[in-house]
Order: sequence, then C-alpha cells, then structure tokens
Amino acid sequence: MRTLKNLLDRSPIDGFILAIVAAVVVAAFLPVRGAAGDVFEWVVIIAIGALFFLYGTRLHPREALEGLKHWRLHVTILAFTFVAFPIIGLALKPVVEPLIGSDLYAGLLFLCLVPSTVQSSIAFTSMAKGNIAGAIVSASASNILGVFLTPLLVVALMHNTGDASIDATSILKIVAQILVPFVIGQLARPWVGPFFARHAKITKLADRSTIVLVVYVAFSEGVVNGIWSSVDAAQVIAVAVISLLLVLVMLVVTGWAPKKLGFDRADTIAIQFCGTKKSLATGLPMATVLFAGSTVGLIVLPLMIFHQIQLIICSWLATRYGREAEAAETS
Repeated sequence: MRTLKNLLDRSPIDGFILAIVAAVVVAAFLPVRGAAGDVFEWVVIIAIGALFFLYGTRLHPREALEGLKHWRLHVTILAFTFVAFPIIGLALKPVVEPLIGSDLYAGLLFLCLVPSTVQSSIAFTSMAKGNIAGAIVSASASNILGVFLTPLLVVALMHNTGDASIDATSILKIVAQILVPFVIGQLARPWVGPFFARHAKITKLADRSTIVLVVYVAFSEGVVNGIWSSVDAAQVIAVAVISLLLVLVMLVVTGWAPKKLGFDRADTIAIQFCGTKKSLATGLPMATVLFAGSTVGLIVLPLMIFHQIQLIICSWLATRYGREAEAAETS
C-alpha cells in the first residue's frame, strides 16, 4: 500500500482522476446489476445527502455576509455560469452534434447548464490570491440556485432531446438530495462545524468518494443497457477536444470581460475561476434524477471529461497567478 501511495504521489496525474478512470473500467467489466443496483442507488442518494450536509457545515455565515456585499461580482459570475455557458452550448449544436452524435451533444449541453464547483473554485481563487470571500459566496450561491435553475434550463433548452424527464417530483428529489442537507448543515454548523474544520480531509474524502461512486453506478447502468456500443473512440476524443476549447475560450473571456467592467485583479480572479467551472459533484446527482437511467452514462460523460480538463488547466493557471502575486509583493 505504501508503494502504491508513493507511486500515486509521484504521478503527474491526480489520484482523483485515476480513481474516476478506475471506476469507469470496473463498471465496464463488473457493472452493478439487479438487486445490487437498487442497493447502490440508495447508497448514492445517502452519500450525496451527506456530502451536501458537509458543504453546509463549511460555509460560515460571516463569510457569506461579507461576500454578499459585492453583488456586482456575484451577478457577473452567475451570468457566465447560467447565461453565457448555455448560449455557447446552443450555438455549438450545428457544428458539434454531427461530430459526436445527439446523445453526447445532449451531455455537452447539460454540462453548460450545471452550477459552478465549490471547493476547487475557492481553492484556486485562494491559490491565485484572489477575492476568497467573494468566491465562497458566489460558488455556494451558484450551487444553491442551480438546484432550481438547472432543471428549468433543462426544460427550456433540452425538451426536444427526448431524454429529459422533468416534473414536480424531479425538482423535489433534487431539493431533498442537495438543498435540504445543505440547509441542515448550515443549521448544525455551530455544533459540528469546528470538528469538520479540524478534519478537513473528511470532506475531501467524502467529496471524491461520492463522485467516484456516482460515476461507477452511472456507467454501470450504461453497460447493463448496452448503450456504449453506440460510442466510439473518435467521438470521445472529439468531446475531449471540444471540452478543452470550451475551457480555454471561457478562461479568456472571463479574464478579459471583468477588466472591461472595472473589476480589480482580486475580483477578476474570482470571476475567472468561479465563472468557468462546472460542478461534477452537483451535476452527476442532477443527471441521475433528470434523465432516464439508460442514457445517464452518455449524458454525464462530457461533464466528466470537461471537469478533469478544467482542473488541470485551472490548477496551472492559479499557480502562475499566485507566483506573480508573490513576486509583486516582494519587489
């Protein structure tokens, strides 16, 4: 075990990415089936609820109040997340759908509709010496609003794909899995917050483990229903290239537009990292509720690929920004 850990520590690929790849491979050869599949579905629901409870315990009300004062920052970030991304997703359809097929395009459009990430947006903003309080509030608000906005956008923009299944029950399921545990976490924060603050690795482990579990179950459903025979390597590569271009374009736009709007360096960094990210942790649970089981694997594949690409590029960019800030402070 120690040798394996050393190899992972020295690997240029993040262990989380390797775990997701491993979940896909295991699902391909050992998918969960039948009664075991029903059990795993309940395990996933419980794990997601526990994860968002932990998110609720992390956000201090004082940080939220401090960040809420900067309403222009939050409106700008939300506009990139829920307006600019969907517009780009729709604009790509004539070019992209013939290349990757209708199911994968539906997944690409879905990734454009999900909220921003929480942890990595805040972490990268902190690494880059940006507006951390603003990033905390914007990323959290994006996920809370996304509980309602993402299903509404799916109804408005994906109704003609035939994949979405949206009704009052779907909305209630998302609220019960994501928003309710988050609110309970906020209420319980005075008692359990200090414990989780001292043991931050618990949240990180729960976050990553839940995502890996959801990936395994979603891909298992795809294997059991035989949908992977409709996807070839060329389509997956095309999705990766499109995702890379999408990340780069959004990073350029979110780096340029805030300066034109009069934001300072710290705010621009928060906008860039919060406004370009898409949450795998929130998007996967939503997809399992909003889409038919046989198509979930294909729907979430673009989001998974996009998520890994954004982590790699934003990690490099945040490190560069941080070094530039340190150099400026010492000069």
